[in-house]
Amino acid sequence: MTARAGEEFDVVRAVADVEALLAGPVPADGPTVAVGDPATGEWTTTRGEGFRVVPLWEGEALTGLYEPEWNEEVGVAEGHLAALVGELDARWGVHRKVAMHVPLFRRRRGAPVPPLFGALLAEDCYGDLWVWGPVTVEGPGAVRRWVAVSAGHSDGDAPVVMAAAVSDRPVVGLPDEDDCVDSP
Repeated sequence: MTARAGEEFDVVRAVADVEALLAGPVPADGPTVAVGDPATGEWTTTRGEGFRVVPLWEGEALTGLYEPEWNEEVGVAEGHLAALVGELDARWGVHRKVAMHVPLFRRRRGAPVPPLFGALLAEDCYGDLWVWGPVTVEGPGAVRRWVAVSAGHSDGDAPVVMAAAVSDRPVVGLPDEDDCVDSP
């Protein structure tokens, strides 16, 4: 569960949250730390070497839903993500997609994954990333950062969670290990 559970989706608020994340501090180094609300323990943010991640929205649990209700609920989440992506595309240009299945499969095999991907997977943020960047953060000491948003869930009953990440390093897809193996 996230601290955003029960909130209605508002694209204006989501854009403001992404912009605040972009303008905020990003740790240069250190361990990955997930922080929960002091009263409820619900996830509020994760920070780690070169990145921060926050939940933007959480849908209803999909427990007990079957077609077509399950599809409708997932479709609502996809519509929210599309609205946010459209707003961010208007600000920063066309996004690119970064698949999350490769880091997920690597983690399941016990192989290392970059800290940002590990942090997303730890919070069950399995949805592909929609990435912009580098984006220049204006002001004294202007910096370049990469922004990513995603919406997904860890299993068929879990609520869809929309999250945003900001990184001081390029957010790029990992090569599919099957693509790195020579064919016989």
